[in-house]
Amino acid sequence: MSTAQPQPRAVTGADYRRRQTIAAWTRTGVILVSSVVLLFYVLAPVAWLVSSSIQTEAEIVSVPPHWIPEEPTLQNFRAIFKATEEEEVTYENRSGVDPAAGGFIPSTAQNLLPAMWNSFLVATLVVIFNLLVGVPAAYAMAKIRYWGRNGSVYFILITRVIPDIALVVPFFLVIRKLGLLDTISSLVITYLAITVPFTVFILIQYFEGLPDELDKAARVDGCSRLQSLLRVFLPLSLPSLVAVVLFTFLTSWNEFLLALMFTQTEASQTLPILLASFTSDFTISFSFINAAGVLAIIPPVIVAILFERYIVSGLTAGAVKG
Repeated sequence: MSTAQPQPRAVTGADYRRRQTIAAWTRTGVILVSSVVLLFYVLAPVAWLVSSSIQTEAEIVSVPPHWIPEEPTLQNFRAIFKATEEEEVTYENRSGVDPAAGGFIPSTAQNLLPAMWNSFLVATLVVIFNLLVGVPAAYAMAKIRYWGRNGSVYFILITRVIPDIALVVPFFLVIRKLGLLDTISSLVITYLAITVPFTVFILIQYFEGLPDELDKAARVDGCSRLQSLLRVFLPLSLPSLVAVVLFTFLTSWNEFLLALMFTQTEASQTLPILLASFTSDFTISFSFINAAGVLAIIPPVIVAILFERYIVSGLTAGAVKG
């Protein structure tokens, strides 16, 4: 006597829709959890920096750490702005201050605000000269056909393959020969050598994505090459220009190695160098360093927020050509 085998149930439309719903919710859940983990990984150091900047020294070194200050204080920020009014810091009066009490001020604290100004000045000058050099170069390579064009583009890209540490000695010899050691000009010159290739590469891709007919129409209307660039292409390339400005500003603001090699005194030192000097004193005040770090990230954050809408569109400009 044979036993009848059960027939598999046919998949109905309701079953198919239910499976689709479960798959969609699973995909959404995985994306959400991954986003939260990535967001925590990225923002946790920044959150700790801000939180510890308003903590006392005793609280910041406590175990377990306090993410939310129990007794928030602004004494670290007041110390930064009053550092120039304090008496000269020597080993005698420095060693008599208990860092846990939060009253310790590094001997180089009085140079913090001037160093911020130096960083801002260097970054601004690099951005301006970068655009003055990079924009015409990118336009010429994208719209003017000349012998050796492709080779010049590849040569510019090759310069970015070389690590910055390998360029320190050649840069140093050039800067010393020009008599620009320990000056802001030395940083502007070297930072331009680092940032201009990126500027040219981004803008070439964008300019090549714009129709050649625009350039031809401008020339027919009597525009010179320069007028065509200023009146036609620059207004259309705003997203890529903003991306270039952000990259150039942030690179110049955060650069450490070349600034360490070419600056020795407070007259030309930038903010990263001065922040590093806080850790080489007789005693380290973590809360004071973190307060200075908060001030250091404010200008880049403001610039990024103001131009956030252009960042992605500028970096991807010219990636797809139709």
